[in-house]
Amino acid sequence: MEGINQFLNFTGFANATPGHLIMITIGLVFIYLAIKKDYEPLLLVPIGFGILIGNVPFIENVGLQIGIYESGSVMNYLYYGVLKGIYPPLIFLGIGAMTDFSALLSNPKLMLLGAAAQVGIFATFIGALALGFTQPQAAAIGIIGGADGPTAIFLASKLAPELIGPIAIAAYSYMALVPVIQPPIMKLLTTKSERKIRMKPSRSVSHLEKILFPIIGFLLTTFISPGALPLLGMLFFGNLLKESGVTKRLGDTAKNSLIDIVTILLGVSVGASTQATIFLTPQSIMIFILGALSFAVATAGGVMFAKFMNLFLSKDNLINPLIGAAGVSAVPDSARVVQTIGLKDDPTNYLLMHAMAPNVAGVIGSAVAAGILMSFLMHLL
Repeated sequence: MEGINQFLNFTGFANATPGHLIMITIGLVFIYLAIKKDYEPLLLVPIGFGILIGNVPFIENVGLQIGIYESGSVMNYLYYGVLKGIYPPLIFLGIGAMTDFSALLSNPKLMLLGAAAQVGIFATFIGALALGFTQPQAAAIGIIGGADGPTAIFLASKLAPELIGPIAIAAYSYMALVPVIQPPIMKLLTTKSERKIRMKPSRSVSHLEKILFPIIGFLLTTFISPGALPLLGMLFFGNLLKESGVTKRLGDTAKNSLIDIVTILLGVSVGASTQATIFLTPQSIMIFILGALSFAVATAGGVMFAKFMNLFLSKDNLINPLIGAAGVSAVPDSARVVQTIGLKDDPTNYLLMHAMAPNVAGVIGSAVAAGILMSFLMHLL
């Protein structure tokens, strides 16, 4: 009987708490949204199952070495790539190898929309300070507004490693919910006539421009924001692999096998970090609320800045304000949302390629913003 009692005491049934059950339910919801609603399945399936892994109840600190926060456990080693910011630059390498910057190069002024959307980051930074977070923590929370999961994880690993779990989950959750969150804001801030604005076709971009852009873009952005060097270095390197024409194998590896492997490891380990005994805190709830506000402000900032730019443009060169919403760096989902909303008002108005310009600019903008915040705040740690 003693052996049976010991066995029962070690089971998950004996150690389950309401918190574990809440987190398991959240993990199941993530998996449901990924499979049934097709919301970012490549992210939500690994994260959702990771939440299940992290919330199987067990007795802690008895030498089992199975929890993600237990030194020496397998999950702890996988989580090391999150804590030390190893995974995000590798994700950026794959993104760079997948990204075509032609839309941005053909109409450089749309880069301003990617910059304008970063207003959500700095607005949320101020809001987080008002709620009592430290400056480094507030900066890590604010970056959620960029809708860039890898950048959020990278900055949190440097400024607020104790908040990586809720920040990462919030960032990826809002990335997945782009088709739900953005459309109401876009429609509220634009008129039907504005949504029907037709933009001029993009000009053809030469091969030389495509090769020079990652080199010049890397040097320019990292000289401005050296803190973003790991992210932007890998982003532009990946893009050079794609555009050079002589490294097809490396580019294919970066955008396929490598990014898939890292996405699996990142998603599962981030999900597992939501262990209920550590994750469910008032701080986590505030981070989710601030993250939603940050994302909404970023979307609104991009749309309103597009309308502001139209005040200075001729009638033939007007910008459809919808594409400003793509300034957040949820590539390519924000651009697809712009296309979907635009087609509802004019079934022949194709905005996808125009929206890709601020969308990829947003990736660069959020990384630059993260680097700037690091340079200002690292001395406080």
